[in-house]
Amino acid sequence: MKNTIITIYLCLLLFAINVSAQTKIIDSETKYPVSYATISFGDGQGLFADDDGLFIFTKKLYKDVDSLFISSLGYKDLALATANLPKVIEMQIDINKLDEVIITAKIDRKFKKETIKPYLDDDYYKCWLPTVESEIAVFFPNGNEKLKKITSVLFPITLESRDWKKRKRANADKRKFSTLFKVKFYKNNNGLPGDVMTYKNIIFRATEKNGDEFELDVSEYDLFIPEDGFFVSLQVLGYTDHNGKLLPNKKYKEIKGKSGMVKIPTNFRPLLPFTNEINSYNTYIKRVFISGNNWVQFKKGNGIESSLLKTNLNNYGVGINYNEYRDE
Repeated sequence: MKNTIITIYLCLLLFAINVSAQTKIIDSETKYPVSYATISFGDGQGLFADDDGLFIFTKKLYKDVDSLFISSLGYKDLALATANLPKVIEMQIDINKLDEVIITAKIDRKFKKETIKPYLDDDYYKCWLPTVESEIAVFFPNGNEKLKKITSVLFPITLESRDWKKRKRANADKRKFSTLFKVKFYKNNNGLPGDVMTYKNIIFRATEKNGDEFELDVSEYDLFIPEDGFFVSLQVLGYTDHNGKLLPNKKYKEIKGKSGMVKIPTNFRPLLPFTNEINSYNTYIKRVFISGNNWVQFKKGNGIESSLLKTNLNNYGVGINYNEYRDE
């Protein structure tokens, strides 16, 4: 009985600490939460707010951080000192960016459904290990001048067996996970991801029950393929509870090195299979917590350290479904 009371007390204490350490990001006009905002620490580290605009930050957790850089689609970037950090942070809408959104009328024309299939693989050694510090973008060219609307994106996923000895068996029990991802669509800016095609947050949760590919329906966003192609990107936000609520995940592991403590990004499941079956270099990566950081093509010679490149696994083989409209 005594141990039970102590356990309950400790749980209540931890809950109280987490609540007191929470900071909320809201829209300055509507006072609604700014969901999944990016909070950068300015040195390549950071975290994300959840769907309620909440994140946990304390000087005890991040002793060496003196300023935060907050960004979110459709809002002005914000820089704040961590000393006396307010419990509520207000972000202002960036009118200049919202003006770029194009409102499209409903197209009532016959169309043909087309598919670019994803590249699936269950080999653990051919996979990218997602971390919150990286965003992966894949380029899709526009094959012809016909009008095309993206209806869904097919993200390849590699599942891991609970028992390593049974990893090659299709019916082996898979390791469970519940992971939240953010998806963005970019215009082509001279061969690199440029302006976003929609300012709406596109989020999905993947679990082992989704199998080896996750189909994300994006038909409601009216995403028409630009003349010079587009990029679709994937960014892991972290693990969730059984209801899909983003958990305050530990984003970094601290390892003691010769020059002191080194922060190593935590890997999140599921694994993302890469392929060598695509002739061009369609995959790009960036570090999301560095303001103004440039996209880099995932290719040998571009300063990227990855075992995937050593075996010519250059691309994350995302697929798409789209409607190709007939000429009037």
